[in-house]
Amino acid sequence: MAGFEVAGRKFRTEADYKAALRDKAKIDEIKKQVNMEQPGEVIALYTKMQTGSFRFETAVGNDFDDEIFELAQEFKKQGYDQNSRIDLRKKNRGKVGKTSSSRQKKSIESPNKKDKKSNESSVSLEKYDADMKKEILAELKRQERRRKITVIVCGVVAVICFGYFGTYSYFADRTQMDYESLSQLKGSQNLAGYTPGVTIHYTEEEEVELTVLEEYQTLYNKNKKMIGWLKIDDTNIDYPVMQTSNNEYYMDHNFNQEYDRNGSLFLDKDCDIVHRNTNLIIYGHHMKSGKMLGSLNKYSSEEYCKAHPNIQFDTIYEKGMYEVMYVFRSRIYNEDEVIFKYYQFLDAASEQEFNSNMQEMAALALYDTGVTASYGDELLTLSTCDYSEEDGRFVVVAKRVM
Repeated sequence: MAGFEVAGRKFRTEADYKAALRDKAKIDEIKKQVNMEQPGEVIALYTKMQTGSFRFETAVGNDFDDEIFELAQEFKKQGYDQNSRIDLRKKNRGKVGKTSSSRQKKSIESPNKKDKKSNESSVSLEKYDADMKKEILAELKRQERRRKITVIVCGVVAVICFGYFGTYSYFADRTQMDYESLSQLKGSQNLAGYTPGVTIHYTEEEEVELTVLEEYQTLYNKNKKMIGWLKIDDTNIDYPVMQTSNNEYYMDHNFNQEYDRNGSLFLDKDCDIVHRNTNLIIYGHHMKSGKMLGSLNKYSSEEYCKAHPNIQFDTIYEKGMYEVMYVFRSRIYNEDEVIFKYYQFLDAASEQEFNSNMQEMAALALYDTGVTASYGDELLTLSTCDYSEEDGRFVVVAKRVM
């Protein structure tokens, strides 16, 4: 087991270990060709990695990918781009000169300050007798101990806070860059190998042949868990929508199937975009950065709704446009509570059941949009967290119009 370790990562099997060695060899070769101190080269490398030019098999490669992302972000914040190049010799000379100057200044000033403090202490204690001196020194030691404890506690708190905000900023920035590059892949033909006509098997007896829209073929080839794309004009909501056999995986994984606290937008596991449900439900985190569905609660304003009445949700097979109908707050209820639970409304078996659900949502609505639905209409529900109450949810329901 001890031998299956590469770049600080341990691997359980020999196959994983060999894959990690291949990743490390690939990384070493990249580092030979790229000067990590040159902003332009690092940013160019990151851009190239985003296109999928380098494929890694293990966590060793993922660590390198994160390293390049952080380095590229830092250089970009300093104003560098792919064409930037700095004189490293001049930079290093500046660092040496500055360090030497600082040390000289410290060596000149420190003894005087120390002597001054020592003299002040000795003079002030001369006025007291031996017992009083002892008490004063003991009190000074207690104060110094309390000061050190306070400094340590504050330091720990500061490290935790900076760590939290650093991690939050890292994932937020990475998510933004990742989804910007995904948006650029819409309609592109960057990935070859797509075969038009995808066969979906629902049962042994039934076979449905569907064609992925040309706009989403490249993205679908990158991750076949992609089920569609959600976009609201003039907002930051412009993301792929995923779907798996559970409603947990994409709560903390991004499109590239990497851990990401922003998660992804995902369609409820029980929804079916082919045998269409009455209501499709899309979930996403309410991130403080505004990412994912972080700006959805702006629909609490009727004026905002009037300015953004339409929601575009394309499945990978067909386009779709929806008009906002209901906006309301709800929460996750206990299973034994007999109450309307919007997240359980996927299908209406009858017109009466459909109308009953519409009445429940209309009663919860924050305002009247003037939009109504009839039995047979197709609905779309967007759901995110609402922090006004425990397990709160903010919900926007729209009716398909195109």
